[in-house]
Order: sequence, then structure tokens, then C-alpha cells
Amino acid sequence: MTRTGWLAACATLALLGGCGGPKTDANGFTVDPDFEKHLQQQLLDAKAGDVITIPAGKYALSKSLSLTADGVTIKGAGMDKTILSFAKQTSGAEGMLVTGDDFTIEDLAFEDTKGDALKVNGVKNTVIRRVRAEWTGGGKTSNGAYGLYPVQVTNVLIEGAVVKGASDAGIYVGQSTNIVVRNNRAEGNVAGIEIENSSVADVYGNTATGNTGGILVFNMPNLPVPGSKTRVFKNKVSANNHANFGAAGSAVSSVPPGSGIIVNSNDDVEIFDNDVADNQTANVIISSYFSTGFDTKKGVSTAYDPFPQNVYVTGNRFKGGGTNPPPQFVPLKALGGGALPAVLWDGFVDPKVPDAGICVQNGDAKLLNADGPHKFAGARIDTSVNCAPKARLAEVKLPASMTKEK
Repeated sequence: MTRTGWLAACATLALLGGCGGPKTDANGFTVDPDFEKHLQQQLLDAKAGDVITIPAGKYALSKSLSLTADGVTIKGAGMDKTILSFAKQTSGAEGMLVTGDDFTIEDLAFEDTKGDALKVNGVKNTVIRRVRAEWTGGGKTSNGAYGLYPVQVTNVLIEGAVVKGASDAGIYVGQSTNIVVRNNRAEGNVAGIEIENSSVADVYGNTATGNTGGILVFNMPNLPVPGSKTRVFKNKVSANNHANFGAAGSAVSSVPPGSGIIVNSNDDVEIFDNDVADNQTANVIISSYFSTGFDTKKGVSTAYDPFPQNVYVTGNRFKGGGTNPPPQFVPLKALGGGALPAVLWDGFVDPKVPDAGICVQNGDAKLLNADGPHKFAGARIDTSVNCAPKARLAEVKLPASMTKEK
């Protein structure tokens, strides 16, 4: 019997009491030490070209899974049919850690992992398709930080996924390049979708709702690479007003509830053709490192650029929002006629680059320059930002082998 067929055969035999005699616990999960052991063995023995099929079922696992081989595909029967539960996890930092190139995973779910649900680290060509990562008890600080977490990856595709309950970011792509995040749903996380210190990214067709912040494009200090060139378009970003349950001291713990799309210390970002509504602080926030609430006493690398530059907001459909910002912004509501305008900018500008290139050409949408450097003393509706970039960003192109389903 092939390695790829063992789990499916075992699932069939399990109905007859074979493969170690699995049992069903009070929550309806299959508890089968043999299943867990053989799944991990398949991952350890995997070779390029292997397809590991995990049959429909609700499986309780106690340890992290890991994969190091290149060229492996993992397939379930559907994100609501093949469920790997880590609620009883006793060891390991993630649900699954992958360090192999040319990796594809699709049609299954990770639930209630102790740490991150799925981490892919230091590879090239990663496809995450129709995967659900969820903490079923709702938003809690004790939940894992990240749902779907590619880091230091070249060529990333995340599509058709669902992420709920992450105490940091549901979908987080960090220190990576050439990225497409499309047609996913992020709900009830601190950050729904976050692109951090990553370059050349397209984020589109997603729904981000009920998070603390919907879609974040961040550059953090003291990391090996900066990020730039991200397009955020054709997304639905609404009612991201969840209380912030991020761990104290984490970057996202400073994200104010009611944040739609946030650009922080990042350059060359386009925000266009989105439906952005009812985010109670502001529908779009553009900020520098200096107004984030991060710990600035530790110092930052001299190479770090804390200022956002060349951010273009155009062609979005804004509705509501800005009605219940944090206390420090409440006095500024008067400038917007009782609510903060669609776009809020903290107003910090690099003295070496006086033209920050913050451009808003979005119908009657207004930008509020909060004048953060002077503690809001000169806060104003800024009419000087009716501008456009010299050139628009190009579409992200991934290898054809990643975008065509096997």
C-alpha cells in the first residue's frame, strides 16, 4: 500500500475497528493514536511529488506536525470535512510547520492550535488553498498568534481560506516577496489580513469583517528586510470593531478597534476599488511608527524608515465609519462634521523627504491630517493631497504551476 493511500484506507478500516481502534470523544472528534502517528510518519517520509490525502473526519491531535520535504501536496476533503483539532495539544509550537519548497495544502482545517495554526518558513513557492484556521472559542488573548503564517517565502498564494480568532493576525505574510492573497474571509481576529515587511503583494477579493483591524500593511523595525509595493483592491472591509485582544506589547495590541485598512511605515501602497464601511475609528488609517504606541525605548535600526510614503487612495466606496474613535481622536470629529473622515493620516513627514506622496483622489472622501508631530494642534482637513503617483504598481505574477490546481 502506498504512503498516500494509508490514511484513506485506515479511515475505512476504522469503521470496522481497525487501525488501532479509534474512539470518538464527547466533542465528536476521532481520537486515534495510530492515525496521528501514521500521518506524522507520512510527513517525515514524504518525497517530491507525493500527495498526502487526509480523509474526511474530525481528528484530535496531541502534537505539532512537521514537513521538511520539497514538492509535497497535502489534500483534505474540505475545510469543513477534514478537521485537525489541536484542542488537546500537549507539545509543539504550531499546528503544522513546513520548511519545504513547492508546498501546497488545500481543503482542510486547523482548529484550536496552541500557537500558530500553519507556519511555512524560509522556502519558495507556497500555495495555501481553501484552508480554515480557527480558534473555536472566539477571540481570546490565549489563542495562537497567527492562523496562516508564511514567513521569509518567495512566491506565496493564499486563496479561498477562512481565518477566525487569531490573537495577532488571521492571515499574516511576513518578510516575503511576490505575494497574492485573494478571495479569503478573515473574521474575529485582531488583524484580519496583515502584510508585514513584505514586497510586491496583491491583496484582493477578500472579506475582512468583525476584526479589530481589517487589512494591515506594516513595516516593523529591526527585521532583516523592509516592505513596499502592495496593492489592496476589490476587498470588502466592514465593521472591524472587535475589542483588541492582542497580547500586551505585541505590535497589533496598539491597533484601535474600528480600523478598516491601515498602512504603517510602508511605502508605495495603493488602496483602490474597495468597499470600506462602518469601521468606527476610520475606514483608512495612514500612520508612522511614532504614533503606533510601540515601545520606542528599545531603539530601532538606523536603516529603518518609520514614515509612510507614496500611498495612493482612489476609487473606493466609503460608507459610515469614524463615529466612535479612541478618546484622543474624539475632538477631531468636529473637523469631519461629527465623524472622522474616510482617511486619517497622523501627519508625520520625513524631514529629508518633505513630499510624503500621500494622495487621495476618491470622490468626496476627505483626508484628516491629525498633525501628530504637534499633538493635534494643527489638525485639519488636508486639501493638498489631491495628487496621483507618477506610475501605478504592476500586477503580481506568480509561477503558472502555483495558480493551476493539480
